Amino acid sequence: MAELILCLAVGEPFTKSARGSLMHALLKTTTASAALAAALSVSPATLSAQETATDDSSSSETSTATDTASAPDTRVEVQANVTADAGAVADPPASPNEDMQAVLDKLADLGAQPISELSVEEARSQPTPADAVMALMEERGIEMPEDLAGIATRDITYPGADGSEIDARVYTPAEGEGPFPLIVYYHGGGWVIAGIDVYDASARALAASANAVVVSATYRQAPGAIFPTQHEDASAAYEWIVENSGAFNADAERLAIAGESAGGNLALNVAIHARDAELIQPDHVLSVYPIASDDMQLPSYEAYADAMPLSRDGMEWFFDKVFEDPSQASDPRIDLISRDDLQGLPPVTIVNAEIDPLQSEGEIMAERLAEAGVEVEQMTYDGVTHEFFGMGTVVPQAQEAVDMAVANLREAFGSESDMDAGATTDAGMESGEGSETDAMATDAPAAMQTEGDTNTGTDGTADPADEDATTTGN
Repeated sequence: MAELILCLAVGEPFTKSARGSLMHALLKTTTASAALAAALSVSPATLSAQETATDDSSSSETSTATDTASAPDTRVEVQANVTADAGAVADPPASPNEDMQAVLDKLADLGAQPISELSVEEARSQPTPADAVMALMEERGIEMPEDLAGIATRDITYPGADGSEIDARVYTPAEGEGPFPLIVYYHGGGWVIAGIDVYDASARALAASANAVVVSATYRQAPGAIFPTQHEDASAAYEWIVENSGAFNADAERLAIAGESAGGNLALNVAIHARDAELIQPDHVLSVYPIASDDMQLPSYEAYADAMPLSRDGMEWFFDKVFEDPSQASDPRIDLISRDDLQGLPPVTIVNAEIDPLQSEGEIMAERLAEAGVEVEQMTYDGVTHEFFGMGTVVPQAQEAVDMAVANLREAFGSESDMDAGATTDAGMESGEGSETDAMATDAPAAMQTEGDTNTGTDGTADPADEDATTTGN
């Protein structure tokens, strides 16, 4: 910030770091957009972000002088409006940090193979990054943090777009009586593999940290159900879950949509659907490394074509299974960054991993949202790969990402004071009661088939009996 003040005082051009300081200072200050644009000599929709890489001696931001004892801040932030460099990658391409590499090494030890070399059945049954995390926790004697273990879960079904019963899981916080804020969550897996068990850790972390009910909804998967079935089921899930929120001790007036990878795409699409269909609007959207384009020549696709656990070949494999015709990949529900109708969406948080083919499109998506006047915060985390978000017990950047996302969710729910009062667990997660409103007095709907209540056993480990929940991916 001192550099920024000096530039203003002497009339020198802004350096990139000075512009970044100004962006940070004016985050979410929409009334300053015109003045800010004039000061930077850019259009109001094009503002600067912090650099995604530094010199060879350090690939991350360093801590501030007031926090010298903490680890370096590994976040790269794109503020409410974003840089023209959105989508650029580090040169040379980055390598996984030590914690992330340990997960990848363990995944290889478990026998995971590149998905592009497997059949659908093989891909659904091979070890997952979630399995690797659990193996590392066992080796290191790491117990699941109490706030995560204390989350109560129950498995239900909801009526899909065609009326068929589709699996979902309800996560209820241990603290407080409710009604709690509601998060509708969609798992990843490229619309082909994985399921609610594989992505249990992410849903559980959001429930504990945001002190919210999370309903994790699966959807019919390709190749048995091709595009756009997954998007239609996701919208059906949202409508049904919101309508029946009272049965989950949840408050649909404090509502968010969240998802990872393919599910991050679904989260954004469901928000668009809710706007267009004039449904109850979510207060916030959390989209973690979303699929937002069909362009596999973007910079991060080139730089991280051979990354694990997601590669360019892997993405091509997913698209081959999902689309009946390759031209469907350019559908606006897939190619979100080319849409011109993003206005009027709720605030959005986008989380990206640096070592991920999807990095560029996530950053560009933030830029497109900002250009449409949508409040957006985007972070790219250095040294981590696709699928890192649910790895908070062994990858510190994952906990940072959850904390950042949850801060925005709590703000959207109007529960900042509860966040401040919440206890911090060993895993770094905050817990506390959300603000209370009257519960929706509805009986459990007949369509909801409860399969049982539990607060153990859904720790991110894939269930071998469930072929749709045995492989994480995109």
